[in-house]
Amino acid sequence: MKKILFLAILLSAGTALANDAKNEWHNTTLSDATIEKIQAAKYQYKKCVGDEMQKSAYQEQDSRRATEAIIKQCEPALAKMREIYTDAEVPEIIADRHLKQMRLQTTREALQGMMFSEAARKAGNKQ
Repeated sequence: MKKILFLAILLSAGTALANDAKNEWHNTTLSDATIEKIQAAKYQYKKCVGDEMQKSAYQEQDSRRATEAIIKQCEPALAKMREIYTDAEVPEIIADRHLKQMRLQTTREALQGMMFSEAARKAGNKQ
């Protein structure tokens, strides 16, 4: 009886491992030209955010609202990057994950910069 139970456990473990191959990570390869396009699009996105942060209209607003407006204003630059990913046949989930990560990181940096400049303005007005 123990041998039959042991064989059943071994067979079920073997089928579980066979199904895991479908969920395994498969490396994708991007050409150097595609990587350069992605880096150029990333530069354009960050440049857009930096340029928008310099506008005086955002300096008068609350930091969080100004950051939200800036990120929304520069969203088309991320759309271009997504097009590059889809043209390179990168799976959508991976492309979206990278774009989300970049958006969050840029939002944090922009918010930090806006809060810093707001604090500097307030400190300058008190003196």
